[in-house]
Amino acid sequence: MTPAPPHLVWDWNGTLLNDLSLVVSATNVVFTSLGGPTVTPDEHRVRFRRPIAEYYAEVLGQAVDDDEFGRLDKIFHEAYRTGLTTCELAADARAAMAAWPGSQSLLSMWFHEELVPTVHTYGLTGHFTRVDGLRATVGGGSKTEPLQRHLAELGVDGASVVLIGDSIDDADAAVAVGGRAVLYTGGFTDPARLRASGHPVADTLTDAVALAREVSSAGR
Repeated sequence: MTPAPPHLVWDWNGTLLNDLSLVVSATNVVFTSLGGPTVTPDEHRVRFRRPIAEYYAEVLGQAVDDDEFGRLDKIFHEAYRTGLTTCELAADARAAMAAWPGSQSLLSMWFHEELVPTVHTYGLTGHFTRVDGLRATVGGGSKTEPLQRHLAELGVDGASVVLIGDSIDDADAAVAVGGRAVLYTGGFTDPARLRASGHPVADTLTDAVALAREVSSAGR
């Protein structure tokens, strides 16, 4: 039986969209709202993780329960929205998407109703067989279940998937569905953390696609 051709799932924030500076700025609005410290982009990349409530709790030095995280998440997204028009795609995002020979889709942990028109604004909708964002009112959790639903809607077997993202959580989600991941150093996570994960790591998106082609061929 011939195996299914590989399918590429892209992450959005910190991967195709170069929004690190905006995310750090909005995160600092959250921290200062509680009298906490601010973080630099490098500090954010070293410390950021999901569940995001754990990251907030570590920086703030206090517990962040579900109710408090819901309040802080709203503060974050209000600040994020005000700066979104200043963000650009990663420098080689379009070239990287064009270099993938198979089907592609997009899965983000950003709100679905805001993600879809934003992707359209950048002229990218036609690249993807499906675009999915967060359909809950509060985010911050793992990407594993959303990826499972995303692939089920596509009718794609997880074993034929490569995910390109910028976080350890992206890789964990890919592994959980039986797929593979390539991690990109230009996003929200310190490159040393990515390299320590044992997954293939790329400094550009075009290099990430080249690695994705290699790992998908090796896994077939």
